[in-house]
Amino acid sequence: MAGEIETECKSVVRKLPDALQPLERLSRNFWWSWAPDGAEIFRDLDPELWNHCEQNPRALLAGVSDLRLAQMVADSPYVSRVNRLAERFADYINHTKTSPRLHLGPDITRESPVAYFCAEYGIHNSLPLCSGGLGILAGDHLKSASDLNLPLVAIGLLYRFGYFRQHLTDNGWQEESYRETYPDEIALNEVSHKSGDLAQIEVAMRGRIVRARLWRADIGRVPLYLLDTNVPENDDADRFITGHLYGGDRETRMVQEMMLGIGGVRLLRLLGIQPSVFHLNEGHSAFLTLELAREIIANEQVDFQTAARRVRERCVFTTHTPVAAGHDEFEGALVQKGFGDWPETNLGLSREEFLGLGRVNGDSSEGFGLTPLALRLCRSTNGVSRKHGEVSRALWRKLWPEKDVAEVPITSVTNGVHPATWVAPPVRALFEKYLGEVWPDETYRMDDWFEAISKIPDEELWQTHCALKRRLVAFVRQHLTQTARAGVESEDRSALTTLDSEALTIGFARRVAGYKRWDLLLSDRERLMRLINDPARPVQFVFAGIAHPHDQGAKLVLQNLVQWLREPSVHERVAFIEDYDQEVARQLVQSVDVWMNVPRRPQEASGTSGQKAAVNGGLNFSVLDGWWLEGYDGANGFAIGDLSEAGNYDEADRQDAESLYRTLEEEIVPRFYDRDQNRVPRQWVAMMKRAIQTLVPAFSSDRMVAEYAERIYR
Repeated sequence: MAGEIETECKSVVRKLPDALQPLERLSRNFWWSWAPDGAEIFRDLDPELWNHCEQNPRALLAGVSDLRLAQMVADSPYVSRVNRLAERFADYINHTKTSPRLHLGPDITRESPVAYFCAEYGIHNSLPLCSGGLGILAGDHLKSASDLNLPLVAIGLLYRFGYFRQHLTDNGWQEESYRETYPDEIALNEVSHKSGDLAQIEVAMRGRIVRARLWRADIGRVPLYLLDTNVPENDDADRFITGHLYGGDRETRMVQEMMLGIGGVRLLRLLGIQPSVFHLNEGHSAFLTLELAREIIANEQVDFQTAARRVRERCVFTTHTPVAAGHDEFEGALVQKGFGDWPETNLGLSREEFLGLGRVNGDSSEGFGLTPLALRLCRSTNGVSRKHGEVSRALWRKLWPEKDVAEVPITSVTNGVHPATWVAPPVRALFEKYLGEVWPDETYRMDDWFEAISKIPDEELWQTHCALKRRLVAFVRQHLTQTARAGVESEDRSALTTLDSEALTIGFARRVAGYKRWDLLLSDRERLMRLINDPARPVQFVFAGIAHPHDQGAKLVLQNLVQWLREPSVHERVAFIEDYDQEVARQLVQSVDVWMNVPRRPQEASGTSGQKAAVNGGLNFSVLDGWWLEGYDGANGFAIGDLSEAGNYDEADRQDAESLYRTLEEEIVPRFYDRDQNRVPRQWVAMMKRAIQTLVPAFSSDRMVAEYAERIYR
């Protein structure tokens, strides 16, 4: 069957001049998005159009004018850059040797790769399949798998309308809108039979057959296959199964996850791919375990318990959620509606036996949870930080009633980020100057990495950082000007004076949710105003984040913040960037002095945004939870609070707010503004170097993927 399948890129770009023809191939693989000079090559072709098309190289090549193409053909240095990038890409793709950093088991080969399942992927803005941290983590996982040459294939869904776009009204209330994704405008390959017919898979759900067409995105050496139910043969409602990321009602969510899990396995079978390991990244894909059991029962005529043991041998599960309410759960009647008689016919299970696979207590009134299903049918489970592993063991202990909490078989692999994706080009240039172009490899040679970073002159690192801050101020002002409300001229004018590139700048950007405590900073406004308006040592904040469309409480918190920052006494020192996405995140993590995070312990599973700031020398200022509990050493950033347990949420919030203000007043502000005769904050720069030295190696997705390969996939 595999020999009868092929992929073809359907996106249309007119023929480019011969000298620029390599751009066509480069635009079809997302390797360009993390390659040195990759984004810059496309941006420099037409900077204004590049921004207009939201950094989509396919749209750029389709829309750039003939005049501009002719001008760039005549630009010899630009053509040379294009050719060098194309040569590096060819070398990258053609290098098939697995990195010596990977210690793979004998079963993982090109013919039997790891199959990585996730509901969202944050590869790049031009592939809108992401809502937040889970997707960004998955995208970085694929990029590191590609760089390390880990045999891996990824499975997801192609969402017709993606995740929502954020718009704030005049009174600061969040409104949502959606934009349709057209596959022929992005770097997607359509999977078809050699006969020309589209390749499709079928899944029975809600009493009817639902079909999905197949697309492939190339993430360096890693193929990402996406299922799309927007096909004419489907019922109108079924065409919208892959309509919105995390959109619709509970039924829509369930059938999405049936398509991801069951449909994903069938996609692999259609392509002739026989994975050695199935990696369930969060519980959304847990139904794949049932499809694997169905195959074994059908092929070998065994009972479900025998099949389940075989499934466990091949499946691993990563949980990202530290609270029970955050795990997907469906009412039994809804599961019955979705599956019908499928469990009885294909698994030999009664309705109650089937529903019991997703229950914790076995109570018939209990819902069907995808996390209990995954825990039962996977050979290993891991959290995404050491603390999260500990929390998860306590959270799911009931599934192992005979064990003590410490014996519950849930381990941890701490999340990491892809340094080449998140490093600012000027910082990358510093690394290349002092470590060479292969600087990401040096993070594995700790002594060499520490020594090289220590040799970067303080003045050079500080000047590079200051240039990035000036870029951030320009970015914020432009963004505020572009999003100013029609007819409100004062907003246009105020944007021109927002922020000061010389002032201490703190970034805070993440999803707006209760446990993330967006309102903690505003708990003592008088104290905060003294910090902001200090004439000699001002503090300024840049915020970005979105609230879930159905979370009215989070929207109210966001509205209160936005209304506050629009006050005349505040607006020059505080900015909110609408429509938080990967590009906004990149601008912030590459440029701020301090990255702040104030989750309510222990509800931060890991978090990765602060790790991205650390790649660029930003200092973390965070509650000791998630990854920061492992990363903080007293000299590479700042801690909010301690590890003591408060009696209740109100007391914890009060204690953490006091610690936040005190640390700002007594540690962060004095150290930032303490300058020598050359206006360099020596102590601050020493902390920047310490952050780069200690955090980049430990919290790299290369380290993370290598750890999965050695400890989880084997």
